[in-house]
Amino acid sequence: MICYAEQLFSLVVMSIPLPAARICLLDLDTFFVSVERILNPDLIGKPVVVGGKRGSRGVVTAASYEVRPFGVRSGISMAEADRLAPPEAIFIPSTRGVYSDYAQKVRDIAQDFTPQTRVASIDEMYLDFNGCERLYKRPVDDDDDATIERVCWEMTGRIQQELGLPSSCGIGSCRTVAKVASGVAKPAGVRLVPAGTEADFLGPLPVRKLPGIGPKAEERLHAIGITTLAEVASSPVERLKPIFGSRSQDMRLRAMGFGKTSLGRERPAFREHDPVGGSVGSISNERTFAEDISDVHDVESRICGLVERVCWRARKRQVKARTVTLKLRYNDFETLSRSRTVEPTHSEADLLPVVLELYRKLRSRKKRVRLVGIKLSNLGTFGKQLELFDERARLHRSVDDIRKRFGFDAVGAAASKGSQKKR
Repeated sequence: MICYAEQLFSLVVMSIPLPAARICLLDLDTFFVSVERILNPDLIGKPVVVGGKRGSRGVVTAASYEVRPFGVRSGISMAEADRLAPPEAIFIPSTRGVYSDYAQKVRDIAQDFTPQTRVASIDEMYLDFNGCERLYKRPVDDDDDATIERVCWEMTGRIQQELGLPSSCGIGSCRTVAKVASGVAKPAGVRLVPAGTEADFLGPLPVRKLPGIGPKAEERLHAIGITTLAEVASSPVERLKPIFGSRSQDMRLRAMGFGKTSLGRERPAFREHDPVGGSVGSISNERTFAEDISDVHDVESRICGLVERVCWRARKRQVKARTVTLKLRYNDFETLSRSRTVEPTHSEADLLPVVLELYRKLRSRKKRVRLVGIKLSNLGTFGKQLELFDERARLHRSVDDIRKRFGFDAVGAAASKGSQKKR
């Protein structure tokens, strides 16, 4: 039974007027597959899996609609995709260096319709059409919502015509509703949820449709008899706490149709994003090997290369790190991580001995290594002026200048190249 306080809270929340439906999520449908089809039109209409050759290691980057009925989707292992996909499915590796360019071209088109854009991932961006009604209003439009919906159709049409990329749009009063609406609009559709109808739109949908509810949360909700978002919205917080913990109230509100009305922060994906002075979050790189590695020196060489890369990125940001973390995954998928606090640094000469010591403590002689990763955190600007007279800093500047001109792989520590046969 819902207590009086819960009932009062629900009444107060439902009485809050929602803003107009003007937040749009532009989602590029099966983006990686679509780009590959531009590069090779013979793939059009065929079941395509992007991520690697059939039977290779790694995970699926994207799966075309033709192969999804068989259970193949992004994020599953290539081995599982190989097992599920029909014999005629075409497996191809990702084409490096092209996806980000297409994503930028999409953004250029989107900014012709509204200057307020934020990249959410390589294939998604949020747009704010608030206040654009007068700019785009036409006599054929029944109301302001019809104007914005028409404009989004024009935008997706232009993306298809100029770039050959299908896309979908969801428009709502907040990011949550826009995200769910874009999923409902797929493929190549537009769905606007008028302000005030959010609960009616979300209510009948299965719980998994709400961002933040994954397969485990879905299973636990089903176990207590909650299958729709309407049931999440009407459940008391205490009933949801075993599943969502401190997020329970927030999940209730989102299931009702309330959420953030700002576009959020920029989240560039695929390419490393290192803004100068950016001390928020962390800097990390990891690598899954094509074959499991048992040779200790080979693993240490790969670790050295990753340490070089995160330190190079830290110097690009002009920040230093006080914490370094090593992530290690073995061939049986056991995953371990260890961290160490250090004096603020962005030098591989300082961090490599620390990371190698962490690795040697975690090393198992009986297991092969599948993945290694390095993360720098607790970032900040520490003692920047002293670097002007530091010999090591001058070496860093020389190395970084070479990389700026010729790419990261143009120069590096000998230890990180020892395992590579071709150089």
